[in-house]
Amino acid sequence: MDKVSGKLTVFFEKPFWIGVFERIEDEKLSVAKITFGAEPKDYEVYDFILKHYFQLSFSPALETVIRKEKRNPKRIQRNIKKQLQEFGIGTKSQQALKLQQEQCKLKRKKKNRMQKEADSERRFELKQQKKRDKHRGR
Repeated sequence: MDKVSGKLTVFFEKPFWIGVFERIEDEKLSVAKITFGAEPKDYEVYDFILKHYFQLSFSPALETVIRKEKRNPKRIQRNIKKQLQEFGIGTKSQQALKLQQEQCKLKRKKKNRMQKEADSERRFELKQQKKRDKHRGR
């Protein structure tokens, strides 16, 4: 039986509010980042999840360890309070976001290189045509 879990962390990173969606599926972690802008209300976050969750671009999946443990409710409350005091996102999430960012960067570089080569080829062809026209006395 497959278990899928998700977690949303909303935090303030100057000058915007950022939301990080963590999804664990088949013992693999994938992350998506969304910028909210102004501080989102609870109902706005809920509405966003309902309407735009399937449009999020999640990072490539990273292997992760899932621990099964029984928790004391008071310990859960302490952990929640501790997480609210923390700033930022988990290291696995940061790794996944970094991996996604690097992949986008590689795609962008490849696209720019192809465009630059095409532009260079076009300019070369124009020069050659100009030479031919000049040679023919036009």
